[in-house]
Amino acid sequence: MKKIIVSALFAGFAMQGFAQSGTNSPYSQYGLGALATQATGFNRGMNGLAYGFHEHNQVNHMNPASYSAVDSLSFIFDAGLSLQLTNFDEGGHKVNAHNADIEYIVASFRAFKHVGVSFGLLPYSNVGYNFSNTRNVNAFPSPSSPSTTYSNTYSGDGGLHQVYLGAGWEPFKGFSFGANISYLWGTLNRYATNSYSDSYVNTISRNYTAEIKNYKLDFGVQYTHAITKKDELTLGLTYSLGHKLNSNAECNLISEKPQISIPTSSQASKSDTTRRYMISNAFELPHTIGIGLMWNHNNHLKIGVDYQLQKWAKILYPRLSGTGSATTFALADGFFKDRHRLTLGGDYCRGERYRGFFDRLHYRAGVSYTSPYLKINGADGPRELSASLGVGIPIINGYNNRSILNISAEWVNQSATGLIKENMFRINVGLTFNERWFAKFKVE
Repeated sequence: MKKIIVSALFAGFAMQGFAQSGTNSPYSQYGLGALATQATGFNRGMNGLAYGFHEHNQVNHMNPASYSAVDSLSFIFDAGLSLQLTNFDEGGHKVNAHNADIEYIVASFRAFKHVGVSFGLLPYSNVGYNFSNTRNVNAFPSPSSPSTTYSNTYSGDGGLHQVYLGAGWEPFKGFSFGANISYLWGTLNRYATNSYSDSYVNTISRNYTAEIKNYKLDFGVQYTHAITKKDELTLGLTYSLGHKLNSNAECNLISEKPQISIPTSSQASKSDTTRRYMISNAFELPHTIGIGLMWNHNNHLKIGVDYQLQKWAKILYPRLSGTGSATTFALADGFFKDRHRLTLGGDYCRGERYRGFFDRLHYRAGVSYTSPYLKINGADGPRELSASLGVGIPIINGYNNRSILNISAEWVNQSATGLIKENMFRINVGLTFNERWFAKFKVE
């Protein structure tokens, strides 16, 4: 009962954490927001490497075929949080921002022989930004003719989250397959305001909102082939179904007249004009394909490589265009490119059964490259370089010697010519509770 209460408390904390934005990036104003890594604690130490891994004491939801490898007497519960500091650089002007969030909560157990089950709560994307700029309307103002200034303010919040249930089955030795079914939900709120220092010029606001509630399907396969008595290769394949999200996009275009004092009255006159636009079935998930290869040497050294392709190029996105009565709000192309991600990483542990504390530590590292998938003003958006180092620390005490504390440090760089450069430093902490819940004890 105590374990169930603790699990419920973690779930409640995770729900509160997911209500907050996990990013300050201006790039989260595009698409469905800044895409989350979705990796759990041990994956993050290898920079998200996952497709070929099938661990007996960790939850690897990124390939549901891996659930079949979970220990038969274990109930695994994993929760993680992150602390991140991001530096934004635009033309030499630098700003720092920080975030702290509960990232995920997942669990797994063996349901039947060679059948594992997993469930959890994960982020899919985050929206969170607030920035502005102010410029002169006249390029060359003079004391006799001072320039009017205008300000553009942009902000947004929200994001998408998913709760999933999955299962993996190993019908014969070395081959397993599995699937996750998820419920995807969240809101995307974006605001843009154009205002002037001239009190007679209207303030124009564009408010974009969307509420998304739909399903998500993920499939996975793994095949392990023994090369020698101590070496084996695992091939992992994943596929995520792309489909329409059956969600509407709404845009409110507001022209707000400034308040002007009237000499004969103490009150001000104010009149707003609001035009509402709506697009049905405006958002879509991309088809996603993943392939990974992992080499395992005697369960001491594991090295792998992953490749992921997300088919964003043909996905349309809502766009407001035109002015006055000719303004239209419609789906348009040219906002995305296909997204490619390549990851290389590994895990080393001298042996989980060794008595020495340092012998039981897991040492992890990984690097990744992600191609641009956003199109911003017709040009390629930022590409991403990232690297991570991590350690898995066994928890050894009188009550538990199976749980692991996963800690990793991650660096992520996003940059593109003429656009904002981002350098993010993140600390990830994940605690994997591994308890013997299904053992039967004999009474003498």
